[in-house]
Amino acid sequence: MVYACRICAYDEIGENQCVYRNDLLTVTKEQVGVTNDLGSDPTLAHAKMTCPKCGHDDAVFFQDQSKRKETRMILFYVCTKCDNAFTDPTLELETQPEM
Repeated sequence: MVYACRICAYDEIGENQCVYRNDLLTVTKEQVGVTNDLGSDPTLAHAKMTCPKCGHDDAVFFQDQSKRKETRMILFYVCTKCDNAFTDPTLELETQPEM
């Protein structure tokens, strides 16, 4: 393996011959991800969706952000009052993503 600079002509032989591969297809289900302060983000759309935790009826929503080839359009909701992350309760139980 050779490490080469993209700007100048410098290059050197690499000692470590290990090449890493990040396979994003190993994630089997959608995941909600980091939801800190999403309820106060003014750029996200709001929906009248009742929070299963506190009963508040305002939530922001966003789509799954995984980088897989085949991703269903699962919407994640975050309560604007308690920051609880949840999905649409009308989804079938076996298709619910990981929280």
